[in-house]
Amino acid sequence: MSQLAALLRRDLSLLLLGRRGGPVLPVLFFLAVAMLFPFAVGPDAQLLARTGGGVIWVAALLAAILPLDRLIEPDIELGMFDQWALRGISEESIVAVRILAHWLSFGPPLMLTSLIAAALLGLDGESLRKVEIGLLVGTPGLAALGVTVAALTAGLRGGTALAGLLVIPLAVPLLIFGAGSLAVGGDSGLALTGAVSLVLLAIAPFAAGAAIRGARG
Repeated sequence: MSQLAALLRRDLSLLLLGRRGGPVLPVLFFLAVAMLFPFAVGPDAQLLARTGGGVIWVAALLAAILPLDRLIEPDIELGMFDQWALRGISEESIVAVRILAHWLSFGPPLMLTSLIAAALLGLDGESLRKVEIGLLVGTPGLAALGVTVAALTAGLRGGTALAGLLVIPLAVPLLIFGAGSLAVGGDSGLALTGAVSLVLLAIAPFAAGAAIRGARG
């Protein structure tokens, strides 16, 4: 347990204090999308309110994609997974810790930033509540999906671009249910978002762990 706690501290420090801006870049990207969208569709308040939740979800997905190149491949190149294997730490455990660190680096900051984005997009209090709950239950799934795809594409030429292309279609169910929760009677959308997220969290350690072992071999 102490080894996993040390891994979590290491991963968080790399993601939060990395050379590429840590969580600041995803947050700024998230806000930029929220600010530019009203200019694209015009000042219609009703239209912004209807579509604002979906925009927040798309921005959250794109923000989660930004650090994919730092999640798995650098540690494979440095031989860190070989060192952890010698210490008896399985790839599945490392992936589970990496998912938690990835989520902590972008999930809570985006939930806080959503308060500003909701004001820019004209969302009312009830819509904001659903957006926040949806992000709370859905962003862990985005983190799991991101780490899994990063492991699957590690070591491939152009793997970073390929990872981004793979994450977007695979995240469509989360986007559909998350944005759909803003509709009238959309509580079932929140439940489905949570269900998809839990499935991704359950599968990710085993799929990513197998991919890492393949890349190491």
